[in-house]
Amino acid sequence: MEYMNQQQPRIQLERNADYREGYANSVQIRVNLWDFFLLFGLVNQSSPDQVSIQNFQGIYLSPQQAKALLNVLQQNVTQYEAAFGDIKLEPQSGGNLVQ
Repeated sequence: MEYMNQQQPRIQLERNADYREGYANSVQIRVNLWDFFLLFGLVNQSSPDQVSIQNFQGIYLSPQQAKALLNVLQQNVTQYEAAFGDIKLEPQSGGNLVQ
């Protein structure tokens, strides 16, 4: 088969002028037939009975890209745990904030 002998294209990574990085300790996911929507935010617990989440970025992914993200995250978590030990998810008071 001829297509199996083709070389992979060279990938060039670039940053847009509006590129930014941030920290999120909350991710909410919404799913519909056409896409996955990831909503990133910061959790702030000011008291035992008061939690606020300030959402700052939403990203839409195709189902195919969401599955590719799942695979690459699983590979990286597995490698991280092999190097540094198990990642423990501690339950939060007032509900599960790990979303």
